[in-house]
Amino acid sequence: MKLVVDTNILFSFFWKASLTKKLLITLNFEFISPEIALKEIKKYSNEICKKLKITEKNFIEYFKELKEIIKFIPKKEYYNFLKEAEEISPDKNDSEFFALCLKYSCALWSNDTILKNQSKIKVLSTEDIIDVIF
Repeated sequence: MKLVVDTNILFSFFWKASLTKKLLITLNFEFISPEIALKEIKKYSNEICKKLKITEKNFIEYFKELKEIIKFIPKKEYYNFLKEAEEISPDKNDSEFFALCLKYSCALWSNDTILKNQSKIKVLSTEDIIDVIF
């Protein structure tokens, strides 16, 4: 199964005892995300370290590990789907995630419930993912 992973899921990868991290590591799914998600994570790296009480060194290690698990897709690969994605995305900041879903005909893993307010892309929460695998 291929899943596009939203930034809120990627942020929770940095928690030490994160169920999301365990799922990302153990599930035999193909996880993808737009490259913009990497920029977002880097932008908030200091806040992530402070909030989760991890060192910068830990952050860098987790960040490298995340990049091994998630394939980050350049915008040029899904650019043709952005216009449609912008039309259907309930949150315009998430249109690149929707564009990836459209390109690869797959669901979006996100805990942002507002994203379910459309009918074109299936949006799965972490709870939904657990239900799917069990």
